[in-house]
Amino acid sequence: MTPFELFATITTLAGVFSWINHRWVRLPTTIGLLVIAMLSSLGLVFLHATGLFRGDPLVPVIRGLDFHDAVLNGMLGALLFAGAIHLQADDLLSQKWAIVLLATGSVVLSTLIVGSASWLVFRGLGLGVSFVYCLVFGALISPTDPIAVGAILRHAGVPKSLSIKITGESLFNDGFGVVVFLVILGVATSGEEASVRHVAELFGREVFGGLAYGAVVGYVTYRMLKSVDNYQVEILLTLALVTGGYALAQRLQVSGPLAMVVAGLMVGNQGRALAMSPRTQRRLDSFWELVDEFLNAMLFVLIGIEVVVLDLASSFMVAGLLLIPLILLARWISVGVPISLLRVLRRAVSPHAIKLLTWSGLRGGISVALALSLPMGGPHDLLVTVTYIVVAFSIIVQGLTVGPLARRLAAQEQSSDPG
Repeated sequence: MTPFELFATITTLAGVFSWINHRWVRLPTTIGLLVIAMLSSLGLVFLHATGLFRGDPLVPVIRGLDFHDAVLNGMLGALLFAGAIHLQADDLLSQKWAIVLLATGSVVLSTLIVGSASWLVFRGLGLGVSFVYCLVFGALISPTDPIAVGAILRHAGVPKSLSIKITGESLFNDGFGVVVFLVILGVATSGEEASVRHVAELFGREVFGGLAYGAVVGYVTYRMLKSVDNYQVEILLTLALVTGGYALAQRLQVSGPLAMVVAGLMVGNQGRALAMSPRTQRRLDSFWELVDEFLNAMLFVLIGIEVVVLDLASSFMVAGLLLIPLILLARWISVGVPISLLRVLRRAVSPHAIKLLTWSGLRGGISVALALSLPMGGPHDLLVTVTYIVVAFSIIVQGLTVGPLARRLAAQEQSSDPG
């Protein structure tokens, strides 16, 4: 199958599944696509197991999909930029301390808790996984996914201040989380302890380098946008920023995700206010909303069809199911510590912030991509299967219930308000 045929197949599936979901299933689009794709894949697995369908030719094709490259080096930059251009910088600055703590400290704390919990679970089930690889799993599953979070929270009814915290955290913590993942994976694969200097250099180059690089390319794009008044040219400039800018970030070995968030904020705020006509703003918003919806559809279909290549051994399935509540507990602790600290410092925090932050901390394509990037052999198949189970639960169960939970907690808050 050629790359174009593969792209055409995924696009066709996304279109057909979207139609089925809209006509009959009527779930939120991203969740509906994931559910239909998963059920279709499981159906093929069942038919193959019963001898009614020869699925052998499909497995090499799906295994040949470089999901890691498609997500982290293809879709992610555009999706992050599309999310960032619609955010108000003033809103993010108003919640800056919460976002910084959640995007950094929470990721590290969750990595340690999940790593320790998974080591106990794997050991109890007789699955020999070293502690360092359990920390690798903790690192890849701890960051919340900005793609899943953005797609689900649009209509969830979460209070604005809390929505800003959740969105800001998810936009920034994936870049930080990927660096944590790379550091621990480097230790796991090399067998050598990472020095403090090496870790500091990696974080400095990836994180701070990515932020600075994003500011530079965002400012250059803003100046170019300001010099013209033609929406076709301006849309092409933003597209060039996302594609060329992300590719150059990889060459410079700085964080492309963080760079696209910063660049998106600059174009969406300074560029929108000072460099675009109202007509260009409308056209630009429509273009990037369409790109966002299209790539989201492609991504969730890809996640769904990955079921075909999972190792569905019973012990792997049990491990995944046991880890779901433990990962939620780790999320509750890792967001509870910084939120409690902010309350001690008398920062304004929503009454039910910890509950909503815990339940809205969705995992998605980034976690699956990182798991699939692990070296073959060893715990690869186990960690991929467990990651998939956690991600599926997160998107389907948490994604479908975070809205009702938000509305219920808001109603409780109003009923307890004496005013």
